[in-house]
This record gives sequence, C-alpha cells and structure tokens, in this order.
Amino acid sequence: MRVIAGRARSLKLKAPDGMDTRPTTDRIKETLFNILQGEIEGCIFADLFAGSGGIGIEALSRGAEHAYFVENRKEAYLCIRDNLVSTGFADQATVLKQDVLSALYQIREKNVDIIFMDPPYQQGLEERVFEALSRMSWLTEETLLILEADIGRNTDFLANLGYQVIREKRYKTNKHVFIRKRGDL
Repeated sequence: MRVIAGRARSLKLKAPDGMDTRPTTDRIKETLFNILQGEIEGCIFADLFAGSGGIGIEALSRGAEHAYFVENRKEAYLCIRDNLVSTGFADQATVLKQDVLSALYQIREKNVDIIFMDPPYQQGLEERVFEALSRMSWLTEETLLILEADIGRNTDFLANLGYQVIREKRYKTNKHVFIRKRGDL
C-alpha cells in the first residue's frame, strides 16, 4: 500500500496486522481520487473508520488543507500516526481515537468538504452514522459524502435521512456511493 500521487507520491504506508482492516487497494484508491480530482485542493477532509489512514493521507498528498482521521482500534490508530509522520502530514491532521459517533462532535470546522467512510461491512453502522451526521452543523449541502460498502449493500435508507445518492461506482466486490445532503428539508 502506498500514496498514489501528490507530495508524498510513492511513499509506502503501514497497515495494521490482521483482517480487521480492509485497506483500499491502490487501484480503487486511484479511481476514487480521479473522480474527486477537482474537489481535493484546499478542502477539509474527514476519514471515518480510517484504518491505516490511507485515504485521508492520499487527500493530504493531493492538496487537502486538513484531514480528520477517526479510528477506535489502538493498533490502527498508532498506524495512522506513524503514517502521518512518515509522509510529513502530521501537522495537517487531527487523529481521533474514539468511536465515530462520539468523534463527530470533536470536529471543529465551519464546513467539512469531503467525508469518506469505510465502516465494517455487515454491521449496519452506516444508518447510525448518517443519522448522526445530519445533526452536525459543519455538514452542508455542498459536503460530499462517500460511503465504501459491500457491493450488495442497499442504500435506500439514505433518502429517509435526508440524503441523495448522486453517483455510484461499482467494483468487483464493493462500491463507492457518492452522496449529498438534500436541501429541501
């Protein structure tokens, strides 16, 4: 696993041992950031369920102003911190070692531009996270939310929570769902 592009291009990233973390493959990460190309420069980025921090670090490498990393597992949290130091982005990052629902209240920004989340599959955490996000003052209609999910994950619940799916990119076993908060609520 490595940084694909930008200031930290080609630097290797550590990943926590075990099967609890599913690092996004370099190929899928490259596809994701090709889609996000025009939105990264100068943005505030949040990487929820951050694992090794690879997605948020990629955003920083490509010009994000600041990134929040939320990860509750100690080994993964330490891995994120090491990766931020080795890539030189520690000063542009806030790493929160706590569960996502609590961490959302620790983000102190006027607006967060992009939120990426890759929750554990098959645990149903997505609905609770999107419900909590809808109460955050820093989530606006311009905020782009990206959910990485199992290819079969139904996202109909989003409409009931005031969100709209604007795009979906499918891969072999998973997908990225691009979402915005609806302005009509």
